[in-house]
Formats: sequence, C-alpha cells, structure tokens
Amino acid sequence: MITIYHNPRCGKSRQTLALIQAAGQEPQVIEYLKTPPTVAELDSLLKKLKMEPRDLMRQGEEIYRELKLAEKELSRDEALELLAAHPKLIERPIVVKGRQAVLGRPPENVNALL
Repeated sequence: MITIYHNPRCGKSRQTLALIQAAGQEPQVIEYLKTPPTVAELDSLLKKLKMEPRDLMRQGEEIYRELKLAEKELSRDEALELLAAHPKLIERPIVVKGRQAVLGRPPENVNALL
C-alpha cells in the first residue's frame, strides 16, 4: 500500500500522484493540510525519509518568515511540534510504502517505490 501526503493545489504533488496512478497503483491520499500528521507521525515519516525536521521545512512559506525560523535554533522536538502545528511548513508530497518514503521533489523520486 502506497500513501501520499498530498496538497492538490501543488503541481509537484499532482504530478507525483499521477505517476503513482499511471503505475497502476491507487494510493491512500492524505490531504495533510486538512488532516495534519501528528508529531509521532512526522517523526516516523522523517525516519523513513532519513531526514531531519529542518530538512522538511518549506523555507519560502510566509509562516517560516513570520516565525523567523531561519534565525532560530530548534531542537528536534521543537521542530516537530512546529511542523505539526503549521502543516504549510511541510515539504510535499511525501510518498510512503512500507518502511520506505521519498519526497516527490522531483516527482520521479517516487519511481524508487513503484
């Protein structure tokens, strides 16, 4: 089973979803802005991605600038809390299959899971 953390307004997210479907898979789609992942879910996703919370933050988002995150030192727990509280900060799409996950930037990254 493949799961995609998806934002339908994002072109890369739509392209990634289309690649999955073109491969004959019908993924579980989680619109993470409507149903944000919990801190525990984010921690699990990051471990599968082999990334740190800061790596998953969208630095171009307004909320990133408003919170002055570029200037702040954050612990892993603090960063996870911020991502859970402000899902717009989460880079997208994230695609998960079993114990593996990839960031769909570029969308072709998903081919590693198909």
